[in-house]
Amino acid sequence: MNLLKEPITDQNIILKLIPQRAPIIMVEALLYFDDSKVISGLTVTSDNMFVQNGFFTEPGLIEHMAQTVALYTGYHFYIKNTPAPEGYIGAIKGVTIEKLPKVNMQLETEVEILHEIMGVTLVKGTTKLNGEVIVTAQMKTVLKN
Repeated sequence: MNLLKEPITDQNIILKLIPQRAPIIMVEALLYFDDSKVISGLTVTSDNMFVQNGFFTEPGLIEHMAQTVALYTGYHFYIKNTPAPEGYIGAIKGVTIEKLPKVNMQLETEVEILHEIMGVTLVKGTTKLNGEVIVTAQMKTVLKN
């Protein structure tokens, strides 16, 4: 069950949910949130540091997925009125990238929480472009102490 009353697109609130700052912000909307899933949104812009020759590159897609995990964690802290913690990618496996999105395309990334313990979160992520799955991966993120 979605615990958000409505999507969060206000960038001032998004910045409270993630530790990243410009120019490395790779999420612009929190579309869905519950205890085991989060969905983020991102419109690929030409000034994005991961855009090359009009396409959003593989490292950008991975960072977008990782920041979707950060959005999940950050929203947990936000509803407790506590600052979002910093973290990092601990491991990535099973990455499949079917296509690279072009500038102005909108991504929607769903991250399913598989396991979470002591600051380590294991997730399965799926990025869609117009409803078509273009990226899948499993990722482990770790909160910084």
